[in-house]
Amino acid sequence: MIELARQYGRYGYRRIAALLRDAGWHVNDKRVERLWRREGLKVPSRQPRKGRLWLNDGSCIRLRPEYRNHVWSYDFVHCRTDDGKAFRTLNILDEYSRECLAIKVKRKLNSTDVIDALSDLFILRGVPACIRSDNGPEFVAQAARDWISAVGARTAYIEPGSPWENGYCESFNARFRDELLDGEIFYTLREAQILIEQWKRHYNTKRPHSALGYRPPAPETVVPMDHRPTMH
Repeated sequence: MIELARQYGRYGYRRIAALLRDAGWHVNDKRVERLWRREGLKVPSRQPRKGRLWLNDGSCIRLRPEYRNHVWSYDFVHCRTDDGKAFRTLNILDEYSRECLAIKVKRKLNSTDVIDALSDLFILRGVPACIRSDNGPEFVAQAARDWISAVGARTAYIEPGSPWENGYCESFNARFRDELLDGEIFYTLREAQILIEQWKRHYNTKRPHSALGYRPPAPETVVPMDHRPTMH
């Protein structure tokens, strides 16, 4: 438990308990919590709940994902390498499964990069019913809007100044920054790309997700080797 807490410093005892059970330990949350407190480990502070977007007419907009590939969302995150030069990441999520579909890392990202990243995913996974994003210039570029419509997906833009309407991406971005970006020094862009890809793989296949019953969004599947007769 202490080793996992040291390795994943921003995880609380429930997430650590899920990792222990995944590793074969027969422990429940209460026992882990007792040991957690006895060892003086601190539970990360909870994020405040965000409200809904209420319009002037009293109605409330809320597009909820109902199945895999129903709603994807995407957003930018800013960071810097050790030399002070900025880079950006384009994070794309499936809101229903909570799987991170892609993180594109470049010094500069624009609407063309958004189209390139989405087109690769469309080939691999098919076209989602709806794509949610904020109102940044990369997302509202006419070329991107026309392309998304042409391939059969709807665009859903959140209201300006209302990040909670893109809550899935906002939550992911917060975990991404808290668990990786704030704790790493990236000396080169290439190093950032490698470490971010490694974190994405861990997030999808290992990291327990509280909204999924402390299961990872896309756990790895182990295929046993065939039992072949031994040659004498």
